[in-house]
Amino acid sequence: MTKPNSQTTALSYFNWAFIVTAAGLVLGAWIGWQSTGTLGGMGTVFFICTVLAVLEISLSFDNAIVNANKLKDMTPVWQQRFLTWGILIAVFGMRIVFPLLIVVIAANIGPIEAVVLAAARPEEYARIMNEAHLPIAAFGGTFLMMVGLTYFFDHEKDIHWIAWLERRMSRFATIKGIEIAFVLALILGFSTLLEGEEAVVFVHSCVYGLLTFLVVEVVGGLLDASQQTMSAAAKGGFGAFLYLEVLDASFSFDGVIGAFALTQNLFIIAIGLGIGAMYVRSMTVMLVEKGTLSEYRYLEHGAFYAILILSVVMYFQTLMHIPEVITGLGGAALIGLSLWSSIRHNRREEEGVEDDARGRRRVEA
Repeated sequence: MTKPNSQTTALSYFNWAFIVTAAGLVLGAWIGWQSTGTLGGMGTVFFICTVLAVLEISLSFDNAIVNANKLKDMTPVWQQRFLTWGILIAVFGMRIVFPLLIVVIAANIGPIEAVVLAAARPEEYARIMNEAHLPIAAFGGTFLMMVGLTYFFDHEKDIHWIAWLERRMSRFATIKGIEIAFVLALILGFSTLLEGEEAVVFVHSCVYGLLTFLVVEVVGGLLDASQQTMSAAAKGGFGAFLYLEVLDASFSFDGVIGAFALTQNLFIIAIGLGIGAMYVRSMTVMLVEKGTLSEYRYLEHGAFYAILILSVVMYFQTLMHIPEVITGLGGAALIGLSLWSSIRHNRREEEGVEDDARGRRRVEA
């Protein structure tokens, strides 16, 4: 990752995102014309691509902040790999390959048949995706909940936004496995609200989500530790990269499933969500290079609270439909509040420094 010069503006970080947006919207309009042959149809697809991009951005504010938090500790080589390979995996892997794999597994058909199904019978493709929503929400919700709880259950954490709550969580962090026990208790509680086969699927999917988090943590730690023995500068390598990719996948579940409420066309979904993913990448780069996380001390807190809320929402989505716009706006509101709190804190510190300076001047006079 290149260091920004003094002339680098916040807007310049989004140059590639703007280019991809223009290309994606043009491609979306072309698909609309080819599929309907009318200007109205072309305009509809253009609008859907725009809405999907906005949906993805609103759902991924917290993703960008968490990515930046991990990315700032990675080596320059792995930072660059995440921002190149990672975005390819995010756009093509999670927005195209992942939905196809769900259909391949759920319908027990081949990958080529799944592509044909998506193109020729999109309504059947969407039905299979929607039926797979329960295990996806359970898996992703559990993984994200562990991500959020691990951040707050940290005895070394000394900056607290909601102090009365976070201080207690930090103290309880000395109890080994407390976050795992909390998640398991929540899984059992939610499973009682489901019946029969759904309850079994929910519990199994949650356990897989929990195991995936633990495996990623263990594998990542082992890989990064082995790199560190070779070189002190090798901290934050493949292990951190693997963690970020699984994290991005968990964030993507909600957007991919929610997109089918707007369109059943896999290719339109890929364009809209892909545009959004480019803005997430741009936000991540800006946060790292401009040091925004250190400048606004509570911004990370807002992101991790948003992650916890998203994880609970994903659990509730196994019981009822919750519009993705509510999830996105809720996360954005929390991050906005944390940013506002950070700005207030910075102003108070500046006023304190100015008061001290004035006091010293009076004493000297």
